[in-house]
Amino acid sequence: MDRLPKERETWANRAEFILSSVGYAVGIGNVWRFPYVCFSDGGGAFLIPYLTMMCLCAIPLVFMEFTVGQYTKRGPVEAFIDICPLMKGVGVAMVMLSFIVASYNNTVLTWVLYYLFHSFTAPLPWQLCNATWNIPENCSSFMENTTTHLQSATKQFFDHRLLEITEGIETVGHLRWELVGILLLIWAILFFSVFKGIRTTGKVVYFTALFPYVVLLALLFNNIRLPGALDGILFFLTPKWNKLGEIHVWIDATAQIFYSIGIGFGCLLSMASHNKVNNNILRDAMIVTLANSATSIFAGFVMFSGIGYMAHVRHLQVEQLAVEGPGLAFVVYPEIFSTMPVSQLWAFLFFLMLMCLGLDSQFALVEVMGTFVMDSFGPKILLMLKYKELVTLLLCFLTFLFGLPCITQGGVYIFQLLDYSVGITLMFTSLFEVVTLSWIFGVGRLSIMVKRILGKPPNIFFKACWLVVSPLLIVAILVTAMVQHKPLLYEKTYLYPAWAEGVAWIIIFLSVGWIPLGAMHELFGRKGTCLARLKASVTPRITLEEVYNVPVNEDQHQDHVKSLYSLSEVSPLREEKDRGDM
Repeated sequence: MDRLPKERETWANRAEFILSSVGYAVGIGNVWRFPYVCFSDGGGAFLIPYLTMMCLCAIPLVFMEFTVGQYTKRGPVEAFIDICPLMKGVGVAMVMLSFIVASYNNTVLTWVLYYLFHSFTAPLPWQLCNATWNIPENCSSFMENTTTHLQSATKQFFDHRLLEITEGIETVGHLRWELVGILLLIWAILFFSVFKGIRTTGKVVYFTALFPYVVLLALLFNNIRLPGALDGILFFLTPKWNKLGEIHVWIDATAQIFYSIGIGFGCLLSMASHNKVNNNILRDAMIVTLANSATSIFAGFVMFSGIGYMAHVRHLQVEQLAVEGPGLAFVVYPEIFSTMPVSQLWAFLFFLMLMCLGLDSQFALVEVMGTFVMDSFGPKILLMLKYKELVTLLLCFLTFLFGLPCITQGGVYIFQLLDYSVGITLMFTSLFEVVTLSWIFGVGRLSIMVKRILGKPPNIFFKACWLVVSPLLIVAILVTAMVQHKPLLYEKTYLYPAWAEGVAWIIIFLSVGWIPLGAMHELFGRKGTCLARLKASVTPRITLEEVYNVPVNEDQHQDHVKSLYSLSEVSPLREEKDRGDM
């Protein structure tokens, strides 16, 4: 009976789940990563592969994760154990990936809060070239561009005041103690936002998920009044068709949609496990995915209108402006603010917006780690720590410690190395997730889950995407990325040493390695012939009843799921009549 699902907290209302999911999906990357990738991959041409991948991968896979989470009422690890014991390592890989991302993602929030604190000074500290951190002979009060060797004052503030950047990853330097204090403050904010689980998170997201749209809208209205803004928007919208023949553009599009929407981390699955059984997951999957992509494109309008204005001021073409990497939001936007009336107010609002975007994503990452600990070790952990809040506190503290290397003087190189590793890891976890759920567990069984929730099975489009399109696209992207691999660079000038890329693959194995380890543990832990072990390892521990016996409320669903887990411990999986839905 210790395998039976416990009563699970549910969201107070549907709005909290939607806002939490949208807040998780819409992060800082929508503001600085998407416009940067779009800029470097040919402006409007990038929207074609991006929207294609949204339809073929994002919507179907979000729908899939919502289905599994809402039906099983479990986090990623326990859900995969019950769906396919052989692939239980997929769930562990997701949790490990979430831990790595949570540890280094707060580096960006540390930078954001640092800028926010400095937004109260007049003039803004990144406006002029006469500060102690500036290199006067190489400093310009205007945004840097590709036609001159001069750096902008905003760029020098980012490199020499915020980061105190070293020559490379070989020279890590010392901890930036003022950033350590800010990082600790951010983790304190996170803890008090999530320590009661979805009861507190569901209330906080009413502000953190909605406030960014107010600021983005205000920025767009302000920017479009500026000269040159239209040129920037046209560059953003006008496709360069030759870019569509470059495979890296499609790789970037797939990586962006996967990373942005958060597929493969287990967060969407975990949040959906707190839904009521009759929640319309298809509608919610469409809302979350479309909101994420619309926000990215909307942020692109805001960004490129500002870039167009700065190009007008410097008498340059839009593509000549040197804007790239994570520093995009910390170089371009601050430069634009310095030309606005009430610049301190605009800077404060902008960095507060980034803070909200980043916190929303971190909420979900901490939640998936907490869900794993409580689902897998809850009774034992609570015997030692007594309170669930102490579990959350311990998780936050451990993640804080693992994030400290990113706020050393050479931390930005570590940050980019981790970001590079996560991009590859995410493709592997997403591939194994869709293969496990669509090929091993089966589209037929997924269809039964959907029918029990929505009253009708998924249409042929979703089945085709789950079974063929999504996994093949991910495989194609992975293979192409391996074949066309290029050395890792920071800002196109610093080449990472070979050992650093070796470290990146070790980081990748820290997550992906759990998949073969979990499979070996499952196979070697069973008795019988190899074939018998394999057959038992791919047999779900949860049995699906006939689809016409649909529970009509939450209590019936809880009893139904408990009975299925109980049945699966003593009887083999029955063949469902609806397997023909495949």
